[in-house]
Amino acid sequence: MLPLWGNMLKSAKNILSFQRSPNFVTIFWFLVPFVAVLLEIGRGDSHINNFLIYKNVFWHTLHQQNLYSFYPAEYMDKNHYGPLFSILIAPFALLPNFIGATLWAMLNVWVLFYAVHKLPVSIWGKNIILLICLIETLTAVQNLQFNPMLCSWILLTYVCIKEDKLGLAAMLIVAGTFIKLYGIVGIPFIFFTKDYRKLIAYLILWAIIFFCLPMFISSPEFVTQSYFDWYQSLLEKNIENISSYQSSGMTDISAMGFVKRVTGFYKLPNFYFTIPAGILMLLPLYRLSKWKDIKFQLSYLAQLLIGLVIFSTSAESPTYVIAVTGFGVWYVLNAPKPAKWMYILLIFVLVLTVFSPTDLFPRYLREEFVVKYSLKALPCFIAWLTISFHLLFANFDKNQSNAHQA
Repeated sequence: MLPLWGNMLKSAKNILSFQRSPNFVTIFWFLVPFVAVLLEIGRGDSHINNFLIYKNVFWHTLHQQNLYSFYPAEYMDKNHYGPLFSILIAPFALLPNFIGATLWAMLNVWVLFYAVHKLPVSIWGKNIILLICLIETLTAVQNLQFNPMLCSWILLTYVCIKEDKLGLAAMLIVAGTFIKLYGIVGIPFIFFTKDYRKLIAYLILWAIIFFCLPMFISSPEFVTQSYFDWYQSLLEKNIENISSYQSSGMTDISAMGFVKRVTGFYKLPNFYFTIPAGILMLLPLYRLSKWKDIKFQLSYLAQLLIGLVIFSTSAESPTYVIAVTGFGVWYVLNAPKPAKWMYILLIFVLVLTVFSPTDLFPRYLREEFVVKYSLKALPCFIAWLTISFHLLFANFDKNQSNAHQA
C-alpha cells in the first residue's frame, strides 16, 4: 500500500489549503472528530473495545492464536476481519493504547477527507459531501471503526481507475475484500476502463501478495487456516444478525431488517432482497453509451456505496458512514438547485439516518421506533431505489451535473 500513501502525502498539503485560506469545512471536519475521539479514549480502555479487538488481530497473528475465538480477558465481542488486517493495524498495535487509538481514528478521518477531495466534483460539491457525512464519520470514529477507511478505499478505487492507476485500484479492491469483503464492490468499476485485462492481472497479483503477506509475521499454515476460520465466523455472525429482531438491537440495520421488523415476517429469506438488489446493481451497466459519462459513473458509485450497506445483515450504525457518503455524492450531482423532493429526501436522511442514533434525537422515538424497526435504513433504501431508477432511465447527456459548475 506504500504507493498509495506516498501519493496521498504529496497531495495533502494542496488539499488542506485548496483555497489559500482557512476553510470552515476543513477545520470543522478535523476538529470535531479529534475532540470527540480524545474524550472517548480518555474514558479508559473499556470505551475503546473495537481498537482492542483490532490491535489484538496483530498480536494474535504474531503468536499464531485463533483470530476468531472469544478472548474475554482482552476485549468483548469477537474479531470479524480477515488476516490481512493484522498488517494494516500493526503500526498502531505497537503503540500505547491512547496514542494508537487516537492516530487510528484520525487516520480514518483524514483518508476519507482525502478520498472525497479526489472525486471529480467541484470544491463546493466536496464540501457538501463532507458536511452530509460528518456526523456519520463522527459516529464511526468514536467507535474507532474501520468503515471510514473502507469507504475511502472504494471511492479511491473509482478515482484510480479514472486516472488509469489500475495497479492501485486493484490493490484497494483486494485489500478491502481481504479485510472486510465490502471492497469487492469495486469490481464493477472494471467497466470504466478499456484495460480490463491489465486490471484483472493486477487483481490476481495483489490477491497473491495480500494472501501471503500475514505469513511474514506468522506462518503459511496459520494464515491458511485463519481464512477457513474467518469464513466460519462470518457464517455465525450472519445468523446472529438475522435473529437480532428478538432483542431489537442495533444490528441488521438493513432493508431486510426493516421489512422483517415492520411486517413481522422474520423468517423471510434474505435472498428475496439480495438477488433483486444484485440484479439492479448490474442492470445499469447495459447502458454502454453512458459508461464514459461522469455523472453516470458517480451515480453508479453512489448506488454501490448505499447498496453495500442496506443489503448487508452486518450493517450497524457506524457502517452508515459508507451509505451516507454515497448519498452525499449523488446529492451534489443534482445541486446546487435540486428538485424540492431531493431537499425532502436530504432532510429525511439527516433526521432518520444521521441524527437518530445521537442524543439530539428523542430517546423514546429512537428506542421505540427507529431501533425497533431498523428505520435508520429506510431513507437510504428510498434513495437507493431512486438512484437505481435514474441509472436505468435518466438521460445523463441532457442532465449534466451542476456540482461541477457551482
